[in-house]
Amino acid sequence: MSAPTPLHESRQLGDWRIHALQAGGQRLDGGAMFGVVPKPLWERRIAADERNRIPLGMRCLLVEHPDGLVLIDTGVGDKEDAKFLDIYGIEATVPGHRTMLEAALAAAGFTPADVKVVINTHLHFDHAGGNTQRAESAAPGAPTPEAADAAPTFPNARYLVQAGEFAYATHTNERTAASYFTRNWAPIQRSGQLELVDGTSELLPGIRMRATPGHTPHHQSIVLASGGETAVFLGDLCPTAAHVPLPWIMGYDVEPLRTLESKRALWAEAEAGGWLLIFEHDATTPWGILTRGEKGISLRAP
Repeated sequence: MSAPTPLHESRQLGDWRIHALQAGGQRLDGGAMFGVVPKPLWERRIAADERNRIPLGMRCLLVEHPDGLVLIDTGVGDKEDAKFLDIYGIEATVPGHRTMLEAALAAAGFTPADVKVVINTHLHFDHAGGNTQRAESAAPGAPTPEAADAAPTFPNARYLVQAGEFAYATHTNERTAASYFTRNWAPIQRSGQLELVDGTSELLPGIRMRATPGHTPHHQSIVLASGGETAVFLGDLCPTAAHVPLPWIMGYDVEPLRTLESKRALWAEAEAGGWLLIFEHDATTPWGILTRGEKGISLRAP
């Protein structure tokens, strides 16, 4: 499997420069990714491999904000072992760098130490795994470290997480335990960098949380507004451009009918306002704008 490219794509959003950073490639089961949508329909958009997996990315967003660099989501990180990486079809390394996210940051001209705020849409391993890293220098794919053997990846950052999501992540059941790993947040708790936030408050001027429950009960998307322009980092509300149709919802979502209503409400605002949609898991398409035609709502290039 080849990882998605490019590592780094940039554009202007009002007064801010934003950077789509590719934190790795991933392959997940196409049926799980599209839920009740039949394979003959979804495979027209994203072809599956011999194991029925489709290629995905783990895109994060870096915002050059006046109050400091803001990073939204962090990919999978460097802590998982070779068996785990194979199961989820993950490729997240680049020669000369600890992780693909670190390489993408460098391509944008920054280092992990430059990041001042990290925001997690939710705490699944492919969105929050890069919050922390192996404390020791170990080869990728080595045995997975315990939480005590991991350290914050971004030493100078505040990490902002929904309080409800944190409670959900720390009280798992048989359905959810495979997605939440203590090693991805315990080190930032120890260091005092973890901040739990509630609701849809403004995190920084022009950056606010938007509750988009469904994938998890407390999933959030991040709305960015600058200079009269608006963008929304969707997280897992709509993981790829292929998921733009309202009923195209992942089988991974714990409350798919809530996902449907979260999408419906956000799509109405985004279409009316010409918002830029930013896709976290699309292997090739970082962003687009909703448009309506004879066949309903679709996506166009910005």
